[in-house]
Amino acid sequence: MTKKSTSKKTAPKKTAPKKAAPEKTLIKDKDTANIEINRRREWRFDLPLPVIIEGKLPQGKKFKEITKIENISSKGVYFSLESGVIIGSKLNLVIDMPKELGGDRKLKLCLGGLTVRLEELNEKTKKQGVALRFHKKYKIIPKDVEKK
Repeated sequence: MTKKSTSKKTAPKKTAPKKAAPEKTLIKDKDTANIEINRRREWRFDLPLPVIIEGKLPQGKKFKEITKIENISSKGVYFSLESGVIIGSKLNLVIDMPKELGGDRKLKLCLGGLTVRLEELNEKTKKQGVALRFHKKYKIIPKDVEKK
């Protein structure tokens, strides 16, 4: 003798997809100036420093390109490249530090990271926006010291 199931089968509940929260919200009030609220986890700083980017293209060819940082935070950096990197590319950066940070010594910051976001290619400049998340290791070395 077999036992019959008496439980009712119900269709799964349908829910609307969650919308991503905007990164920045603009608050307007007739009595105050426009206030922009940043919803990012880390502060980003517009810091147009020259940077050397080194890495490998998807075909395995090594490249080295000089560009400028557009913004930087404690977790990552955003810049534009002509090279055709892909998401997941490992890149190394060498940033010449402002002289105010090194006293009388010229310093450079050497660090690496992983490409986490790419913007569409700009047809005018032929450059692509690249967002990179830093690895935890970095070095600050005198600028006159060469890699061996």
